Order: sequence, then structure tokens, then C-alpha cells
Amino acid sequence: MARISLTPPRTLLFRALEWYSKRAYGKVLDPGRAMAHHRRALWAYLRFEQSVARWNQLDKGLKELAVMASAASIGCSWCMDFGYWEGHKLGLDARKLHDVPAWRDSDAYTPLERDVMAYAEAMTANPPEVDDELSARLLGQLGEPAFVELTMMVAVENLRSRFNSAMGLTSQGFKESCDLREAPGRPARGVL
Repeated sequence: MARISLTPPRTLLFRALEWYSKRAYGKVLDPGRAMAHHRRALWAYLRFEQSVARWNQLDKGLKELAVMASAASIGCSWCMDFGYWEGHKLGLDARKLHDVPAWRDSDAYTPLERDVMAYAEAMTANPPEVDDELSARLLGQLGEPAFVELTMMVAVENLRSRFNSAMGLTSQGFKESCDLREAPGRPARGVL
């Protein structure tokens, strides 16, 4: 249950956010509703996310797996739910999306994808547990611009997941709106 009202004052900024959110996602995102109680925080965050959306040095699939691995480490069900939807939009393999919370036990991932998720988890640990060997491997495979973007994306997801978790925000049903429902006979996995 949300720790703040999800019915903020109906300012012009919030009404614009509602319009855009419904158009882009089919519903108003709860993190926006929560953040709308502080106009300047919301405005700064929206501008920041617009900038982040233009980053393009890291493969989108690797970026999504890193974001979801970080969200799973934190335990943010809202971010995992939205991550399934985003990954589906990108065309990622449904099994890879389902298996993120237990990626170490899955054979669905390439060695590079495993390194990306290990890096995301190591960065998300408190304190961070990033080691030189893993960083060097990723730097060698991705190159400097993509490695910096990977690091920043995990940091950004830590911001998102920690805000959402602290605010008590939970799944909004994005996973159910795509074809990632659990297959019959397959046990549910993950934090959702």
C-alpha cells in the first residue's frame, strides 16, 4: 500500500503528466502520482528521465536486463512489473524476462548478459561490491561509452527502485497487459 496519497493536487503539471502517461503507457504511473506532491521534484525528475531515454551507447536489451537485475536485488515489485512490460516492448525473450530474479539458475542468458546482471547486482549491494575483474571484462566487451552508460543505468535504477520501494508502490499490472503471464504448469518466479 502506498505510503502517500496517489491523488495529488491537480496542477497543470500533473494534468500534463496524466495525459502523457495515459497516452504512452495506458495508465498514470504511480511513481508520478507520488512525486506530484512536490512540483519541483517531479519537474526535475521528468527532465532527467527524458535525458536518460536518449542515451544510446549500450545495447537496449543489456540495459533492460541490468535495470531489472537491479530492481530485483532491491525488491521493487513496481519496477519489475514495469520492466517486464518494457522488455516485452523491446522484443526480449519472455524466458529471459521471467528468469531475471533467478538469473544465476537459468540457462537463458549469454555470458555477457550474465556479466551485466552480476555487475548490476554488485553495484546495487550496500555497500557496492563491484570487483576489478568483472569491470575489466565488461569494459573490454562493451567499450568505455557503453560501460559508463551501464554504470549510470544501474545507478538510475537504484534511484527509481529505492524511491518506489520507500513510497510503498507496488505492481500496477503491466506484466498482465503483455504476453508474459506464467505458462500453465510453470511455477511463478520472481518478486511479482
